[in-house]
Amino acid sequence: MEEIPEEFWQAVEQFNQRQFYACHDTLEALWIEALQSDKNFYQGVLQVAVALYHLSNQNWRGAVILMGEGTSRLRHYEPDYADIDVSDFLSETSQLLKWLQQTGAEQVAIVIQQLGLDPAHTSELGAPNPSDIKLPVLKRISPK
Repeated sequence: MEEIPEEFWQAVEQFNQRQFYACHDTLEALWIEALQSDKNFYQGVLQVAVALYHLSNQNWRGAVILMGEGTSRLRHYEPDYADIDVSDFLSETSQLLKWLQQTGAEQVAIVIQQLGLDPAHTSELGAPNPSDIKLPVLKRISPK
């Protein structure tokens, strides 16, 4: 990636502020115009954003499928790309995906409450969210 477009940082901010659909729109515009080497990176992040959007709407299946596709696509960009710590992002996303798969579709409402995707409701039902499972965050790499 030669130059990181300003719109990418806007998408990072949207993702980290849990504005997953807005992040999708921003990244899709970049993805359409990107060089092939960048296209898969944008698409991978976009797929994780859409997965989290699906999860917030209790679409467990859509979330699991897109999270899996996004992580697979992003593995080619480890350890970092476009000043993003891809390895850390993949670790967080993979832990969440594994937890979603173990929890199952029937527990999706509880999962989104435990992750804070549904702040209007809280629940005492189901297994507690393991402390190391959280929503992934896009982090900038530290300067070397």
